[in-house]
Amino acid sequence: MCITETEHEIGKVILRSATKKRARKPRKRRIMLALLIAAHNEELVLENTIRSAIKAGMNPKDMYVVDDNSNDDTSKIAKSILGKDHVIKVRRSGKGLAVTKANKHFKLSKRYRWIHIADADGGFASNYFAVLRAALRPDYAAASGFVRSLPGGNVGQFRVFEYTFGQEIHRRFQAMMGAVTVIPGPTSIFRSDVFEKVNFANHSLTEDFDVTLQIHRQRLGRIQFIPQAMAYTQDPRTFGDFTKQVSRWNRGLMQGFLTHRIGRKAQRIDFYLTYQVLQNIAFFLSYFLVLPFMAISHHSITVVAVAFLYDVAVLLLLVLLTAMRAGRYDILSNFPQIYTLRWVTLGIFLRSFFEVVFLRKFKGPQGAWDTEGRRYKQTVTL
Repeated sequence: MCITETEHEIGKVILRSATKKRARKPRKRRIMLALLIAAHNEELVLENTIRSAIKAGMNPKDMYVVDDNSNDDTSKIAKSILGKDHVIKVRRSGKGLAVTKANKHFKLSKRYRWIHIADADGGFASNYFAVLRAALRPDYAAASGFVRSLPGGNVGQFRVFEYTFGQEIHRRFQAMMGAVTVIPGPTSIFRSDVFEKVNFANHSLTEDFDVTLQIHRQRLGRIQFIPQAMAYTQDPRTFGDFTKQVSRWNRGLMQGFLTHRIGRKAQRIDFYLTYQVLQNIAFFLSYFLVLPFMAISHHSITVVAVAFLYDVAVLLLLVLLTAMRAGRYDILSNFPQIYTLRWVTLGIFLRSFFEVVFLRKFKGPQGAWDTEGRRYKQTVTL
């Protein structure tokens, strides 16, 4: 039988139509949100964190734990709640690389639209995930909620002030200006395609800060701040653990400055971070150089006393406003230590600045994810 030219053309049209229909066949829809908890020797806190997430509206089938070669019952606890298929134990890698391995193992970026990374020592408000699902916008590259401190001694009271003031003022302004400086560990959410484009195994003491800078440098999009989504974190109980943690944070900050050449480009993040560093240096110089010089030149310490009283009064007012905003009036009784730790933090910042920028120390993630002896059983139920 002979096929005419017209019949041949009709056949080609039918074939193209069928091909288009196959091409338009919808792919399997990705689930909105996965929660990945990174853990290393977290048997004291992990169960509370997992159960807090479930209570806050996270489906266990969308929760995963990566155990970075713990030598305690971390994996056992995670498997008892989530099942063995939702837990992976990897060779000692550090948080960033462990998270990367877990994403590949569980295929999270292919199965979910958003990936939420959380620390193992935290918790979530009862409406946390409902707020996130309603607020997350796909035109943002990443997002974070509002970090609050779990009750945990004097350091925790200082952190109530630090977190509340920092987020109510600085973080809101950063989000408005498109210059969010860090997506914090307790509440860090990434659009899955962005998750694939940044390097979590970045050899930094503060991988969350480095990843945030990568988003800015690669111009992957703005970072959303969702203050209604409350996440909690456990803070150090002792002064020694506090100084270790703050030292790591500040050394990681300086690492990020050098790695991403902060201050040498015209992005908003450069202007904001440079301003913050210069502000700290100026504050130190004014108190330890300018004021002493004025006291010596005027043969009187009155100027120093007045400056000190003014500083105390301003900080006391800020602590009072913080206590009212956070509903934590217990921090008022700890004002002397809050004032002291503020100066300790400044001193650690200056030391870290000198160590990393001038002495070129801490070029790798030495001491990262070192929580040995710092965790404690949380008595507060969220």
